[in-house]
Amino acid sequence: VQLQASGGGLVQPGGSLKLSCVASGNIFSINDMGWFRQAPGKQRELVASITSGAITHYTDSVKGRFTISRDNARNSVYLLMTSLKPEDTAVYYCNAAIQQYRGYSTLTYWGQGTLVTVSS
Repeated sequence: VQLQASGGGLVQPGGSLKLSCVASGNIFSINDMGWFRQAPGKQRELVASITSGAITHYTDSVKGRFTISRDNARNSVYLLMTSLKPEDTAVYYCNAAIQQYRGYSTLTYWGQGTLVTVSS
């Protein structure tokens, strides 16, 4: 199983970006999916998560600005980021809890990270 994240880049404060992450390989089911971020010198933190039933959770600092969504048919998760601030600058990682085959354990997989830089 591989997770491929994309969509990062340089954006001005107040701008928007949409991150995408697609899972590929042998996949029977995907449970929770999420986005984490790690800023320079800081620990990785959960930004947003979404269950297989589309229940979402956001860290307080992004509530009202970020929206997480998923497309189960495409094994994908997205993060729409609006009203971006310089403090949102970080490498963003997607992850997913994936069951490869029926009856197998669910394991967590990570994407490679995509850099988001918010600067004027």
